Amino acid sequence: MSNPSPRPGTLPVQITSQRTRSGILKRLRGATARMNTATLAAMESRHGWFGTLDAESRSWINILARNGIDGFVTWISGEDFAPESVFDAAPRAMAGRITLQQTVDLVRTTTDVVEEQIQLLLPRSDRQVLQLGILHYSREIAFAAAAIYARAAESRGAWDTRIEATIVDAVVRAEADESVVSRASTLGWRSGSKVVVVIGGAPADLRVEQLRRAARKLGLDLLAAPHGERLVCIFGGGTIEDAATSCDTIRELEDHFADGHVVVGPVADSLADAHESARSAASGYRAARAWAEGPRTLLSVDLLPERALAGDGHARRALGSEIYGSLSGHKELLETCVAFLDTGCSMEATARVLFVHPNTVRYRLRRIQEVSGYTPTDAREAYVLRMAITLGRLLGRE
Repeated sequence: MSNPSPRPGTLPVQITSQRTRSGILKRLRGATARMNTATLAAMESRHGWFGTLDAESRSWINILARNGIDGFVTWISGEDFAPESVFDAAPRAMAGRITLQQTVDLVRTTTDVVEEQIQLLLPRSDRQVLQLGILHYSREIAFAAAAIYARAAESRGAWDTRIEATIVDAVVRAEADESVVSRASTLGWRSGSKVVVVIGGAPADLRVEQLRRAARKLGLDLLAAPHGERLVCIFGGGTIEDAATSCDTIRELEDHFADGHVVVGPVADSLADAHESARSAASGYRAARAWAEGPRTLLSVDLLPERALAGDGHARRALGSEIYGSLSGHKELLETCVAFLDTGCSMEATARVLFVHPNTVRYRLRRIQEVSGYTPTDAREAYVLRMAITLGRLLGRE
């Protein structure tokens, strides 16, 4: 098998004489110690971040600089050399302590210093070939550093995705505790803000990072994970205040979900309390197809009748206890509401049935809206009130 061609910039490519090459390498090796000392001095004087590092990190950078300079000698000789081996001596944790930008500074400074020292320490006849060599070598090292950080980012991204999925799963299962909140903080989740759980269809080409960037533009934090055909999202941040406002904000993100309804759960005070929002959103998502005419993005509370018919006990209690209960303490209002619904929502017919003036009916209808939050004059809300009255009576809430 033939040997691979020498890399551009190395001595075998530039100089045919073995004796000349040996002389250059001997003189270059003799200057490496001073090059290393000059590099560390330059790092100290040119980069403020270098002085803020702990002693261990500074020691590893010293080793990296030395490996880089020694690697240059090996590389330019034409020997088989892997540029990434320069970083082998540093622990994996260094990628977390030294940023990619700082690594670029390290490579650039080392290269500049080696070029300067070549001019100062080596004879004029050696300088041109070594200058060309350091130019090619620095490019190899820069690509090697970029590859190392890219792999670290991919590994961290995969690990973050797994953590994110476990957090979302814990919220859905109502198992979120302080440890879950702590794990979320490692992903940049800001604790202390209100949260809301949103469930919609997971698109075939799911791209959570695109959704995250879009959410960030709206001032929202996001934790998201697919659950089968569903995409479960937990939104937090300062713009999460009340259910209606949150729904309006989430509506701007609905294109990131698959076709179909996007259901927004009630607002929770914190991530640890988000399981109620998740349960309500999941129930609403299952029942949303029964209200195909409704808006695409809607609140889970807007689906109380459909959820109740689908067997959600919480929805039944909300209708029968809360909504009906708010009316059952006002006999005239409940009587007016039933009569209004029974007469086909006719103001005059209701007045005749109750033997009151139509203006009295109008007044009572406004009071029904104030007391229950629903107005009988709206067809959808009239349906909710009818369901609430039916369930309230079945539950014996008179």
